[in-house]
Amino acid sequence: MPGDGGRGPAAVPGADGPAVQALPPAEVFVALGSSPRGLALGTARTRRERFGPNELPHARRRGAWRRLLAQFTDLFAVVLLIASAITFLAYGLEHPHDVGTLQLAAAILGVVVLNAAIGFGQEYSAERTAESLRAMVPHTSRVLRDGERVEVPARDLVPGDVVALEAGDAVSADCRLVETHEVTVNNAALTGESDPVGRSGEPVAARLVLEARNCVFMGTDVVTGSAKAVVFATGAATEFGRIFRLAAAAPRQRTPLQLQVASMARRVAGAALAIGAALFAVRLPTGQGLVSSFVFALGVMVALVPEGLPATLSVSLAIGVRRMARRHALIKQLLAVETLGSTTVVCTDKTGTLTRAEMTVAQVWAGGVAHTVSGVGYAPVGTVSDPEAVLAVLRAAALCCNARLVPPSGREGWRVLGDTTEGALLVAAAKAGLDVEAEEAAAPRVAEYPFDSVRKLMSTVNSDPEGGGYRAFVKGAPQELLARCDTADWRGERLPLTDELRAAVIAANDELASRGLRVLGVAWRPVTDRRPAQYDVESGLSLLGLVGMLDPPRPEVSEAVEACGRAGIRIVMVTGDHPLTAEAVARLVGIVRRPAPTVITGAGLDALDAPALDKLLTESGELLLCRVSPEHKMRVVTALQGRGEVVAVTGDGANDAPALKHADIGVAMGVSGTDVAREAAVMVLLDDSFASIATAVRLGRSVYQNIRKFLIYLFSHNIAELVPILAATFAGFPLVPISAVQILAIDLGSDVLPALALGAEPPEPDVMDRPPRSRRERLFSGAVVGRILFLGGIQALGVCAVFFWHIHASGIPYADFTKDNPVYREAITMVQAGIVVSQFFNALAVRTEQQSVIRIGLLSNPWLLAAGCVSLGLMAAISYLPALQAVFNTAPLDPSDWAVLAGFGVLLLGAEETRKGWVRRRVARNPEGSTR
Repeated sequence: MPGDGGRGPAAVPGADGPAVQALPPAEVFVALGSSPRGLALGTARTRRERFGPNELPHARRRGAWRRLLAQFTDLFAVVLLIASAITFLAYGLEHPHDVGTLQLAAAILGVVVLNAAIGFGQEYSAERTAESLRAMVPHTSRVLRDGERVEVPARDLVPGDVVALEAGDAVSADCRLVETHEVTVNNAALTGESDPVGRSGEPVAARLVLEARNCVFMGTDVVTGSAKAVVFATGAATEFGRIFRLAAAAPRQRTPLQLQVASMARRVAGAALAIGAALFAVRLPTGQGLVSSFVFALGVMVALVPEGLPATLSVSLAIGVRRMARRHALIKQLLAVETLGSTTVVCTDKTGTLTRAEMTVAQVWAGGVAHTVSGVGYAPVGTVSDPEAVLAVLRAAALCCNARLVPPSGREGWRVLGDTTEGALLVAAAKAGLDVEAEEAAAPRVAEYPFDSVRKLMSTVNSDPEGGGYRAFVKGAPQELLARCDTADWRGERLPLTDELRAAVIAANDELASRGLRVLGVAWRPVTDRRPAQYDVESGLSLLGLVGMLDPPRPEVSEAVEACGRAGIRIVMVTGDHPLTAEAVARLVGIVRRPAPTVITGAGLDALDAPALDKLLTESGELLLCRVSPEHKMRVVTALQGRGEVVAVTGDGANDAPALKHADIGVAMGVSGTDVAREAAVMVLLDDSFASIATAVRLGRSVYQNIRKFLIYLFSHNIAELVPILAATFAGFPLVPISAVQILAIDLGSDVLPALALGAEPPEPDVMDRPPRSRRERLFSGAVVGRILFLGGIQALGVCAVFFWHIHASGIPYADFTKDNPVYREAITMVQAGIVVSQFFNALAVRTEQQSVIRIGLLSNPWLLAAGCVSLGLMAAISYLPALQAVFNTAPLDPSDWAVLAGFGVLLLGAEETRKGWVRRRVARNPEGSTR
């Protein structure tokens, strides 16, 4: 049996004998120990135990110790390790030894260990998060078990399973086709050839199974048609599994934001080196020893390097991804989190995204009369007015369906397995008194021509139980169907489809569509051949009637549409439905508010050249694109991006994959979407609702804002650390206002936890009241740098004031100060405590960009308050515990000292609140020209 390029046996029943591709369909079942009814449940369980799960082996992970050691190979870690080693060496060369040098070396090493621990923990957490998020959208397959069509997880497929495949399905195992209807597949994952290739169920003599036209393979997808196939290889035994075993894992790509932050960190590190060298050059002529001056400069340089910035960034992005997953938006790439914040246009489907995708037939139009159908949902409970008049329409529609109604089981009620539109037709047929299973048994299907986005039709050929020949049943878009009809079945008669009658049909279609109903046309014709050509089936038809289906809007969508409007995000509806239906739904959810929106059909788009399309997209405010194909959607997305828009696109079909990949944010439906669409998208809506897109945009904006918040928080306190050292140096004071060990204590105790808490800051109340962020906007914009200088400058002035106030109040000349002087120890303790206290208030100040922090609530981020309290507690320990006093050369502070420092903190918070008030007033005066 072929399972390894045709060269080795697959672990399947009946492995001896001819290759599976060479067998006729009937013998395939025997060779694989199966039957046309599929496997028995007991047999499936036994084979599941024998063959294991149908999944590829997990990539081998590095051991925990190797991953931990890898944290020490980062550029910053290497620099810090070298710095620590040099400091240890300097301590060894000093005579007498200075314990402060030893403490500095140990502190630097402590920074490296802490960063390694954070990096290791984040990598481990990211792996666990990725696994849990992947499990939220399980791949399923439709199989026959004991003759019943059921959905099972793809990992539970076993050799011998009979699988039902339709357009848009991802193939989950290697299968031998036994029944096909116009099937083409995309084998790009295996062969690199992206053009769809045809498939049939006839035996072939191919030597290699990969060359067999009657086989489909794991990792590929069905482009058109439908089929039944028998699984012959699963998991690692598949062709895809063979390639997977040979291929090396590709390195994980870093996102542009991560690269931008890393580049910025390197520049800051370079500046720190320059400042350290300058301080060394300034201190050396003052009589300080060579070693002590070098150790001091080295400590300052190390302290100013933003060592924990990359880890804090990753944590913030991971928090955003988890938050979005809780709101039904699964983000597959961190890059999408960044891009969401700058989305300017959302091209959205209608069915299932704006509406519930719970189709219910509300009207059946036949013989010039509209008949009402009662009842909602998929339970076949309700009535049809004058059911005899619509039996022919509903019988033809039901026989032209692949969906299946599933009765209630457990906690689940009636549901549809397959297309929801077809499910609605089956329910309506049951309400009219038709036994669909009996009808299918009496008129079995012999051929099928699946729906595609070009024809907008689906056709089947069924045996005629009355005439002994065959009947073709066709359903699809009324305009497409009407163009292929010559006659109409009209109240028991077959009438020529005159212009007058055609106009009546069009008027009925428009009437149904204007009420927000999705309309399908149904027609039929007799055929003589068992498998006639598609053209013969879909021409010369006789119209039976129209079916109008109601798909109510989701109740949460109107609020989400309004939020997008406030946020400056344009919504363009892109749908395959009738223009009147699209406009009715768009008005219900608030996308259309004006009397006359711009409505363009696919045919209208075809008539527009590139400049005309660009003009349409520029000048049309409320735009509805109707009766469009995936190719039209792709063209619109490309044109919008050419105008500089950041475009999010929704899609659920296999043909939507190109547009989903090309969009800045491809959004697939997690419930109704095909496997191919979900694979192409970077975001999957677990509930299919448009409201989840709006929520994801809100959270995406919040993530970017939070990154800026902790950057402002981190870099503003660096100014407060650096300025006192520069001031003391140029003022001629022989000692430093804050030692390198104290600076490292601030980095370890005051920076990490509050920065992480800022990364988890909830979205600001007005985050969706601002225009989208420009994709060209840099992380360190002028506004961000200005805020860093503003807040850092206030902190620096405060700590410089308390230091020199203590020094001058003592009346001791500068030259007489020593490290052990109680006044000096109290002064440097005030500087360290002043930075810690001001950082507590700074963390509160940076929580919002424009809104007052009092308005959002001082207690609304308890993690930040807890982190601030930990920082203050650590500072108190450094001030009062004798063991830590010896390490940091600090002294106990009086309550009056803490009161002064708290006053400076309140002053900083008040100054920032005043600045925000000025910004809000400026925005109110000039909302278009203001910047954030």
